[in-house]
Amino acid sequence: MAFVVTKDTVIGDIMDADESTAPYFMEMGMHCLFCPASRGETVEEACYVHGVEPEELIAKLNAHFAS
Repeated sequence: MAFVVTKDTVIGDIMDADESTAPYFMEMGMHCLFCPASRGETVEEACYVHGVEPEELIAKLNAHFAS
């Protein structure tokens, strides 16, 4: 079963599952993926801070994990 991302998924969990998802976060301006603060943020929190719609990032991440 593929890893499923929701707005409540913690970024650290996503990175632990597959570090190759980093470019999706970098596209939205989130460059400090491994700092303690970002690892504890949810997808929704990170998107809010960076002015990105969470649904767009969630769709990209879930497509990545499904492939």
